[in-house]
Amino acid sequence: MTIPSNPLLALGLLRRDAPKTVAGFRRWRAIIDTDGVIPGRIKRLFVACAATVKGYEEMALRELMAARDAGLSEQEAGAAVAILSSVRGEGAALRFHGLFRRAYPDAVDPDAADEDLVVDPGASEANFLQYFGTMPPSLGKLLELKPLGADAYYLMREGTLSGTALGPVHAELLLVTILVADYSSWASVHMNGARKAGASEEAVAEAVICAVPTAGLSAWVIGATAMDA
Repeated sequence: MTIPSNPLLALGLLRRDAPKTVAGFRRWRAIIDTDGVIPGRIKRLFVACAATVKGYEEMALRELMAARDAGLSEQEAGAAVAILSSVRGEGAALRFHGLFRRAYPDAVDPDAADEDLVVDPGASEANFLQYFGTMPPSLGKLLELKPLGADAYYLMREGTLSGTALGPVHAELLLVTILVADYSSWASVHMNGARKAGASEEAVAEAVICAVPTAGLSAWVIGATAMDA
């Protein structure tokens, strides 16, 4: 199946009425589609995840397949299922999983054990303090009112950021793209998480730019503001 890489740029209407818009969009895409501080295959995965969350399934599939063709491994792509489960819930994760199965038709769902995990007393609170520096009021309230929910939050946060094929830096930066695409101020938290994991400011900027195809120029404004928060 042949999928145009940037169908927006092929619109005669846009080329006629807004050639500067086309030229500008082409420059954003050049940053995303080529290797920079973040590899191009990873950035296209970021765009695919943001498009999935926005409900732009055709765009999400196009970006995921382009990422695959650029060398994105099945394991790297599959890691997004766990990340989307945590940041945008069941619907987004299952939608992406459906696109993943189309992009990687030979992928086999592993026969993994369904085991529960024990959370030691105080482990969730210690993890929150270690990651955030101080206790966020939202998580303090969860610890106070529903400790089991705090354990759930801790487990899902760790499942998102630790142990996936993307690694901590790219996992944090994927969260940045998704949150900026939704114009969320919470993006600054994961920008700091990415920095602590070793990301440069240029890498954070590239992750923000990956939100532009799904959220327009406002994505950069929101993201740049969050970078300085």
